[in-house]
Amino acid sequence: TLPCLPGARPCIPKDFGHGSVVCVCNATYCDTLDPLVLPAPGSYLKYESSKAGKRLERSEGKFQSSLSTRGLLLTLDTSALYQHVKGFGGSLSDAAAMNILKLSRPAQDNLLRSYFSESGIEYNLIRVPMACSDFSVRPYSYDDVPNDFELKHFRLVDEDVKMKV
Repeated sequence: TLPCLPGARPCIPKDFGHGSVVCVCNATYCDTLDPLVLPAPGSYLKYESSKAGKRLERSEGKFQSSLSTRGLLLTLDTSALYQHVKGFGGSLSDAAAMNILKLSRPAQDNLLRSYFSESGIEYNLIRVPMACSDFSVRPYSYDDVPNDFELKHFRLVDEDVKMKV
């Protein structure tokens, strides 16, 4: 297992011939980000990825009080708050779990570190679909007995027990 090192490790691109690249993440290497820091007041940080090969490329900028050139205008009203952000994350579907479990243990560690650690993108939430989804290899539910309103036949399936719980 690789230690979590401070500082960014660049993407090693791999082209599968479909017009875009992916970054290599295996048992010995996974790209990482510089540690995240809050920008100075009046400034912002932008992370950009693109089909052309940018991978969370960091740039900095300053907010302007008025638009001096033509382009996109984003207005922030800091006096009106509508929601609290609890965090960021992704979905752990059957397909994702199956693919992760096919990796070697060191590759699994690197992949999960790239999502959840301070040297990665720092996910702190995961959504797990209840029963099957469009990313399952078969249709299933937790209780297929008609009219079982008391859920006496409720049970988790192998996909949940072996891959997601």
